Amino acid sequence: MSCNQAVTPALDHDRSEDAVPHAGERAPDGPGVIQYEWRGVWVVVAQGSYDMQSIAPLANALDTAAGKCSKVVLDASGVTFADSSFLNVLIQAHQATTLRLVSPPQQLRRLCEITGVDGLVETRATLEAAVHS
Repeated sequence: MSCNQAVTPALDHDRSEDAVPHAGERAPDGPGVIQYEWRGVWVVVAQGSYDMQSIAPLANALDTAAGKCSKVVLDASGVTFADSSFLNVLIQAHQATTLRLVSPPQQLRRLCEITGVDGLVETRATLEAAVHS
């Protein structure tokens, strides 16, 4: 089963294989999760602030994708805040599948450095680089 069959994407299916997708607009009432298949990997886009109270949609998206896809890319460029709940979700996804973290903001990069998660989860500057790594 392909990733496209495994998880219903939140974006349109008419995306060109060559076009690099963009995160889109952030959900107005808190964090948002967008997901889609691109070039054979499942991409999850996290947007907004994530803590214990708001992590469930992201955790569910990564858990479902990891269960069905051999590689998952998490685009964190739209994350405005992340705490240990976010780190826990990263570690769980890493244990379940090949995970790449794309363009984390400074606060998340620093959190990963302090906790050692940066040595566990591979980070890439662009979605293109993450897909091909």
